[in-house]
Amino acid sequence: MKKPQMLAIHRILLIISGIALLLVNYFPIWRIELSAPQYPEGLELLIYSDKLAGNVDIINGLNHYIGMKTLHTSDFIEFSVLPSLIVFFALLFIGVGIWGKRSGGYFAIGLFALFGIVAMVDFWKWEYDYGHNLNPDAAIIVPGMSYQPPLVGFKQLLNFGAYSIPATGGWLFILTGVVAAGCMLREWLASRKTKQTLGKKLFVLKLLILPAGLITTQACGPSGPQPIKRGTDACSHCKMTISDLRFGCEMISKKGRAYKFDDIKCMTSFVSEGDFDKAAVEVFYLSDFKTEELRPATEMSLLHSEQLRSPMGGNCAAFETPSSLAEAQKQFSGTLVEWDMLLK
Repeated sequence: MKKPQMLAIHRILLIISGIALLLVNYFPIWRIELSAPQYPEGLELLIYSDKLAGNVDIINGLNHYIGMKTLHTSDFIEFSVLPSLIVFFALLFIGVGIWGKRSGGYFAIGLFALFGIVAMVDFWKWEYDYGHNLNPDAAIIVPGMSYQPPLVGFKQLLNFGAYSIPATGGWLFILTGVVAAGCMLREWLASRKTKQTLGKKLFVLKLLILPAGLITTQACGPSGPQPIKRGTDACSHCKMTISDLRFGCEMISKKGRAYKFDDIKCMTSFVSEGDFDKAAVEVFYLSDFKTEELRPATEMSLLHSEQLRSPMGGNCAAFETPSSLAEAQKQFSGTLVEWDMLLK
């Protein structure tokens, strides 16, 4: 089965997003700004995908007094793998845009979202360790004080105000994710609309096919006899209400109509006297004298006996099994007759 294709505009946007993501490696991803009275112009720590930049030396000098770790690019394993991961996702978006399959887009945006979450959790853990794991021999110790920078936003740390916000590369990263997620959300909504439309079409098709199927079923012949309702159904020949189902019988026409009778004599007369064309009959059913269940007449054995006393004097009963016939012959003396002979 062919996999659903994405819209052309979404494929183009995914390719553009992939190209934009490549630029993330050339711009700072995150920026932490420190402001204090003694530094009116502020201090800045820039985090790239592969290095630290900005006023790193000055910030390290200040951190030394309060027992915080000094910052060095070589101390972070993330800087050795992050550039490659960014290139991987850039190529993934470009590849999915060229391939054009929805399944690929869903996979790409899901993996990218997971990467973003893991990256932010890792960043928070680094900040936590950076602000809490202090040197007990520092020159300045404030009991109970920690210096964890905010993940996003502002936080006051002694006389320093710390701002933590995405930088140019970070905004590119976020924008890429938003655009890609928006594309795949619209693809998902479009797929749901398509399924709903298809469902409605199938429903209409079923409505159109169902009557035709019923007509075809009727044209192909009956699926079986219709049950005779004792005390309700009337004989199609004599018009008497059918009360004794042991002698009940039924005829189905080739058009699927059922004709019910209270006696075999009524059914054979209905056909032989010209009330109904024999050539238009699909099948005859006779009631089993013992079980009162309708069975094809050609499969039944018939016993004629004056002792049977059927409703209209036909005095003929049908039996499905030899054992039930033998049992009846012990009670009713009579002769066996052939169904074909009764129709003549």
